Amino acid sequence: MLLLPITLAVMGISVLAPVVPLLLRQFKDVPYHEYLVMGGILTMPAIWVLLFSPAAGWMADRFGRRNLLVVSMIAYAFVGVAPVFLDNLYAIIASRVAVGICESIVMTVSTTLISDYFKGHARERWLASQTAVASVSALGIIYLGGQFGAAYGWRGPFYLYAYSLPLALCVFAWIWEPSASETRTDGTAAVGEAHYEEFPWARILSICAITLLASISFYTVVTKNAEALIVLGVSDTAQITRFTALASIGVPLGTFIFWGLSRLPIGWLLFVDFALVGAGFTWMGRAQEPDAYVWGSFINQIGCGLVLPTMLVWATRGLAYAIRGRVNGMWQAAFAIGQFLSGMVVTLLSKQLGGLLPTLAVMGKATLVVAVIAAVTGVIWRKHENAAVAIVR
Repeated sequence: MLLLPITLAVMGISVLAPVVPLLLRQFKDVPYHEYLVMGGILTMPAIWVLLFSPAAGWMADRFGRRNLLVVSMIAYAFVGVAPVFLDNLYAIIASRVAVGICESIVMTVSTTLISDYFKGHARERWLASQTAVASVSALGIIYLGGQFGAAYGWRGPFYLYAYSLPLALCVFAWIWEPSASETRTDGTAAVGEAHYEEFPWARILSICAITLLASISFYTVVTKNAEALIVLGVSDTAQITRFTALASIGVPLGTFIFWGLSRLPIGWLLFVDFALVGAGFTWMGRAQEPDAYVWGSFINQIGCGLVLPTMLVWATRGLAYAIRGRVNGMWQAAFAIGQFLSGMVVTLLSKQLGGLLPTLAVMGKATLVVAVIAAVTGVIWRKHENAAVAIVR
């Protein structure tokens, strides 16, 4: 019940992707309809996840977790289905703002509850499982959106938002409000790691900065795969879809690999993560044929499947109960900023570097540099920890 709510966040954009042409045709008489459909209907929820997640985290810390999660899921169902009964494009966009606000609460609170319920490596495995559930569910949601669009037109996919209602009832039945006294601190921090009773601004801002890089890397493949494959000579839409689906399998695979590597120090985890992301980008950028490109994107997505849970686990370690919601909210906002910026950043770089594939090659080199920095930093951290233990002894 804490993993399934993440599918609501995936539904925000994925479920409508197959009916974008239908939406553009429906509102073709509205001035600037292309921008309003793409920016207003399709990506508006992501913008409000970015803007509202810190507030959602504050609400979770201030008012509690369970009831806030249930109410936001119920509201999500109603505002999500609302476009079925609306004809005005601006009213639909307003409903999409509300969807984004509800998404930010659902994502932040469900992640915070996992941090409350579990400790140590059990917590890290469950947090990593969110990434796997999100990536796998995206494939099914896109398929269902296409089927409902074919059956009921542009309004069809919006019916799927009602799925949040039975899910909210299940959360109400099986999720309980955690006790602050029972979950005051992590209780499993490694030697030398502090427990954070006050909000650790410097630490969290640093983690959010690296998360932003990880998020841009993740969404680059999601948003630019089709364009890159076209450059390499693939024109068939079905073939592009198959290639993209094959690459996306790397994300849940990376999550499963994380389960086996989660006991490594964070520095070494980041080295492995960004080394795979960078190697994938480099391979993609140098590819001369579609098959080689897909193998590169598959490796890249394994790295992305590793790096996202790594960042989330790092952000949530050693936190007191009273600040977990705010930390999770800031992390979700950083991840959403990466989603929002990825397309623009890569497009801008492509204009400067002579095309998409050269840009991917440069991103690969830059990410490999980050991997080396993470490895060096990891060695330094380990030396400081060993020195601290020696002094205590």
